[in-house]
Amino acid sequence: MKIADLKKGPFEGSVEGEISELEEPKNIKTKFGKELIVANGTLKDDSGEIKLALWNEDATKYKQGDQVRITNGWVSDFQDELKISSGRNGTIEKI
Repeated sequence: MKIADLKKGPFEGSVEGEISELEEPKNIKTKFGKELIVANGTLKDDSGEIKLALWNEDATKYKQGDQVRITNGWVSDFQDELKISSGRNGTIEKI
């Protein structure tokens, strides 16, 4: 699957791309009081690019320039932009 094919919601299969930008991880607190770590960035392939959210241990595991595969992930619509993450049931791995 290519980035250009992604739509809001869960997806089955995998997307591969390069982390072309990645911010420093930061601590956030959810509206439910849970503390999480997030690193925001951009994932790109030959079809386009999409915002990327790396959560908790993934936020410090990857760096700019890494090639990754996200399998069975989630695409959300955040501030009128699509954003991909591994979600609750998906996985992300370096390739």
